[in-house]
Amino acid sequence: QVQLVESGGGLVQPGGSLRLSCAASGFTFSSYAMGWFRQAPGKEREFVAAINWSSYSTDYTDSVKGRFTISRDNAKNTVYLQMNSLKPDDTAVYYCAADLGRHTILRRTTHDYDYWGQGTQVTVSS
Repeated sequence: QVQLVESGGGLVQPGGSLRLSCAASGFTFSSYAMGWFRQAPGKEREFVAAINWSSYSTDYTDSVKGRFTISRDNAKNTVYLQMNSLKPDDTAVYYCAADLGRHTILRRTTHDYDYWGQGTQVTVSS
């Protein structure tokens, strides 16, 4: 029943912007932290950003800090990733994930997340 569906990926030029969305269903979305991860070809899946249940706390990996913004709309069961000033190194498949742990911290490790979307491709190229 749990489902996470990413959308909004595509091809953009360096310096451009993109907003990713992740629609969640099958669990009480507003009770849990959400995260974004990405995986480039030949590389490990890496943490990008996370947000707690109420949007009170956010966390970003250093390489995207100041350029990306994670947000959520609990009324729409949706988490977003606004990506600005995109660089070629941002090219990856982006995944949203749900952390159903009974805790109040934001986590950065893939194994800490319980449910994953199918991913959406982001390509930054001239």
